[in-house]
Amino acid sequence: MTSHAWTRERCEALDVADPLGQVRDRFVVVPGEIYLDGNSLGALPRSVPARLAEVAEREWGVSLARSWGEGNWFAAPERVGDKIGSIIGARPGEVLVCDSTTIALIKLLGAALGARPGRNLVLTTSTNFPTDLYAAAGVAGLLADIEVRRVDPDAIVGSLDETVAVLYLTHVDFRTGEMLDLAGLTSEAHRAGALALWDLSHSAGAVVVGCETNGVDLAAGCGYKYLNGGPGAPAFLYVRREHQEIVANPMPGWLGHEAPFEFVPDYRPAHGVRRFLTSTPPILGLAALEAALDCRADVSSEQVRAKSVQLTELFIAALEERLPGAFDLASPRDPDRRGSQVSLRHPDAQAIVQALAERGVIGDFRPPDVCRLGFAALYLRYVDAFAAAEQLVTLMETGGFAGPT
Repeated sequence: MTSHAWTRERCEALDVADPLGQVRDRFVVVPGEIYLDGNSLGALPRSVPARLAEVAEREWGVSLARSWGEGNWFAAPERVGDKIGSIIGARPGEVLVCDSTTIALIKLLGAALGARPGRNLVLTTSTNFPTDLYAAAGVAGLLADIEVRRVDPDAIVGSLDETVAVLYLTHVDFRTGEMLDLAGLTSEAHRAGALALWDLSHSAGAVVVGCETNGVDLAAGCGYKYLNGGPGAPAFLYVRREHQEIVANPMPGWLGHEAPFEFVPDYRPAHGVRRFLTSTPPILGLAALEAALDCRADVSSEQVRAKSVQLTELFIAALEERLPGAFDLASPRDPDRRGSQVSLRHPDAQAIVQALAERGVIGDFRPPDVCRLGFAALYLRYVDAFAAAEQLVTLMETGGFAGPT
């Protein structure tokens, strides 16, 4: 979208025509605030408090343990998983909601390494999210002769060889918003005989992932960013159908057993993705996440992606027109290589983010010098993106922020 379209009137017209315009009303939006931190914690769907109250007061408070059956609590990890599956392009029975993102990644790393005997290398990037790197190091430390190799993103393909068991990447970079070529890199991993494991935390619910069509083997992601499941929402994991009877859960537990109520001492994995269950499902967290997913059930990933591209394009174009040279754009300028965020580098980034918050524009800071602004298309208007840009322009033109002393 060209910069000449960057006017309040044009944004108001876009909002009137926006097919997602009515979805904003399904979320709690703080009056007078522009929330650009949905890539850290998504906004509260209005349906969630009532659903939590129902689960706590009726299903837990009255029905108690009977709700494992009457309330379909046992089925929740797979039922909610299928709802996420429709967002990330998975088939029914390929997604499970359980645990946290880190635990899900540890499970999938162990499963991938076990499925590629004779290969000893986990290939990842030096820019991967820290917890992803910690998880890989932890798994490698528990297994014999496993190496974790970190390379620059542009060296991924050249580093794939017959020693690589799993290519382990994050789809959208948490600092810059750079989006890796999921389909292409997955194909390159397969060409080398490796499995591809993707962290979708910054892409699920914001961009089109296409797990099935793009050949993804394994994936995990959180429920509290663009999926709006709330703080500490349970994570999800994806296991491609063709792998489900081959890979093993390295953290087996009672509910992942083929017949948990036989209470036998020897483990037999359940069929399908349910074998990756370990602990008792977090029912309250699952209820909140399911209500959040239901509020977007009539919205396609393609619609969300199209709007997020427009929002970020407009925002970047405004800064390029009004503040040329004021920031280094850390995010790719090409929208096809950018997730749903805009990251700006500036020596006074932390002070700028704080000053924006005082003006009602909520973003976040990532050290050492990144202003990170997330554009959640479900509840952000075009006029909000315009106003946020105007606030940032005014802030920079007036020097209304306190840099380092």
